[in-house]
Amino acid sequence: MTTPLPEFANPPVVEVALSVQFDPLPELRTPQLGLLWQTVRERFPRIEEHPPLEPSVETFGTRPAAEPGVRFEMTRQLPVPRVWFLNREGTELIQVQPDRFVHNWRKLGSEQTYPRYEKHIRPKFVNELAAFRQFLEREHLGEFKANQCEVTYVNHIIAGRGWERPGELFRVLNLCAGGSLDPLPRSDPEELRMNGSFVIPDIAGEPIGRLRFAIEPAFRSSDGQPLFVMNLVARGQPMEGADDPILAFLDLGRKWIVNGFTALTNPEMHKIWGRKV
Repeated sequence: MTTPLPEFANPPVVEVALSVQFDPLPELRTPQLGLLWQTVRERFPRIEEHPPLEPSVETFGTRPAAEPGVRFEMTRQLPVPRVWFLNREGTELIQVQPDRFVHNWRKLGSEQTYPRYEKHIRPKFVNELAAFRQFLEREHLGEFKANQCEVTYVNHIIAGRGWERPGELFRVLNLCAGGSLDPLPRSDPEELRMNGSFVIPDIAGEPIGRLRFAIEPAFRSSDGQPLFVMNLVARGQPMEGADDPILAFLDLGRKWIVNGFTALTNPEMHKIWGRKV
């Protein structure tokens, strides 16, 4: 019997992104992205250009290479931008570059509610990715070979409900202990931030990905209200042997994010968010 995932009536989630990284397709260039827009323009009439995302791969058993500082690259072609196709409201978008496909949901107004993974976000990703792969095949742009999958949840934990000051991270996270910090003169630091990661195993217990989390203080752009931004990212390999290797990891990653968010955050905050399960 499968244990149900924790569920909240009013979760603090403001953005969810499902992403698949694939082997680069050199033929997928700016003109082809224009052709792609024509196929999705009715659903996503707005367009933006952004710098491409760097490749991200979770590795195990070896020391990760240091992040490069400044990169210099000799090339005869300009880099292909990462193109955003947005709906009219800007609440949903797809991002495309020669090695990445992303579908985002974003909360842009206080009246919006999180539309739920199973009912809305996952089906939207499935449909848009299928349309993208059909486009690649129709235009003979190369074979789609996924190499990493990624689930991202962004949460805005607003001050005034359960905590007041940026130093009170212990009221939000289970990992932070409150109390006196002798011999420091104040009981609470001015601000706190935290990050970490957990290995995600496959069915056989072998590492297949990681859950990464980070939380830091910030201010809401609309009104300057203090908040904690909590990002949770589950990234790893497509689950070979599954009926759909991409969706299998995305579902697993989402499970780790929901359980991880619940385990990391304070039960008192769960009451504020209306925990149901």
